[in-house]
Amino acid sequence: MKKEKKEYAQHEKDYIEIYQDQGYNSNFYFEDDKLINSETKKEYTPEDIQIVAEHRYEGMSDPSDMSILYVIETNKGEKGTFLMAYGPNADSEGTEFFNNVPESNISDEENINLKNT
Repeated sequence: MKKEKKEYAQHEKDYIEIYQDQGYNSNFYFEDDKLINSETKKEYTPEDIQIVAEHRYEGMSDPSDMSILYVIETNKGEKGTFLMAYGPNADSEGTEFFNNVPESNISDEENINLKNT
């Protein structure tokens, strides 16, 4: 089947809600170069996660206000999202972590804008 690009949402929170409805309910934070599930406290290195979709945003009133939403699946079966700034306002620890995710662990297979119609 041919994939067709769709635009489901305009804001990060809209995408987060859509992905939560699809089971991506875990929330993550960074500490000591690890991505940590805020509920289970399981820790992940870049090799432990799959990025199955990502969405980039520019601020409506300030284009330099940029963020990226990562949709993540872990090697322990946890699924969730992580929202962070990128560009001039990026957190260096988060940027380095996601830059170190192996390319083979990155896809758009769950990207809601590219799902089969």
